[in-house]
Amino acid sequence: MLYVNVLNGDATLTLFRQSEVPGEVVVCREMMCEGKAKYTKDLSEFFESRAKHLAYHYGIDKQTYYTNVVEELEKLDVFGSSANEIILWFESDLFCQVNMLFILHYLSSRLETLPPISIVDLPYRPSAGNLPKIFEQRTLLQPADLLWAADVWDAWCLSTPQVLETAGKLSAGNLKYLPAAINAHLKLFPNINTGLSNIEHYFLLRLVLGSYRWYDLYMLFWDELEIYGYSNFQLDILVNRMVRAGVIEEQDQMLKITSLGREILEEEENYLYYTSMEHRWLGGVRLAATPWRWNPGTNSLVRITD
Repeated sequence: MLYVNVLNGDATLTLFRQSEVPGEVVVCREMMCEGKAKYTKDLSEFFESRAKHLAYHYGIDKQTYYTNVVEELEKLDVFGSSANEIILWFESDLFCQVNMLFILHYLSSRLETLPPISIVDLPYRPSAGNLPKIFEQRTLLQPADLLWAADVWDAWCLSTPQVLETAGKLSAGNLKYLPAAINAHLKLFPNINTGLSNIEHYFLLRLVLGSYRWYDLYMLFWDELEIYGYSNFQLDILVNRMVRAGVIEEQDQMLKITSLGREILEEEENYLYYTSMEHRWLGGVRLAATPWRWNPGTNSLVRITD
């Protein structure tokens, strides 16, 4: 039996090497929940667009992206044709679930015939010792699961979010964590009252209570909003953007809210007046151009008019 295990990131790889789970390993080093995802059926075109965006907006070298991400994924082209089963090792958070969607899209685009594909129910912060048991309890994805995943990935890449919002309300079959991840993603659209994303709003609410070292603030975020699964890298970008906008200031390694940040929380000001949305994307939605906002009162997206 040739098992091919697809892992989400090198942290899981370290654990995997310490376990006794059989099979080849491919590591997904993407962060598809962050930045632009172009709607196209051509993977070469998709990767080219993705590499340009990540280089421009996130400072990720294009060649490094192709070496660490694309060439690693291309191992699936080799293993996939002879694999008896492909097992996806992804946690329940947004970061992992969107990467998992992309892997399913990649496999269906590259392989003429798909082998059986299974998913594991990977807990938050797993240990190497329990990976073999998790492997044995994996769930085989059914054709309906694969079709639904393909539809959700397409919706992720569309220039408007309505289809994705609808998809998040449908039965997820064996992809049971996707609806919650989609809902968390939709809350990253600017709040209709404050202009803040859900994470920006969380940080300001925390800082109203007192100053924090950045890492202590991140630790609280990871414990209380683990649905996002964001990395240090992503949170650093977000916090630095808030500092540039003048809603947070850093002094002696401490983060504190400013008077502007308090006014935004009190809905006396709007964050969008102080931060640039240029080159910022949520999947296929360009934030600088979108009329869609998150309404916490209705727990849904609403369209604003000029």
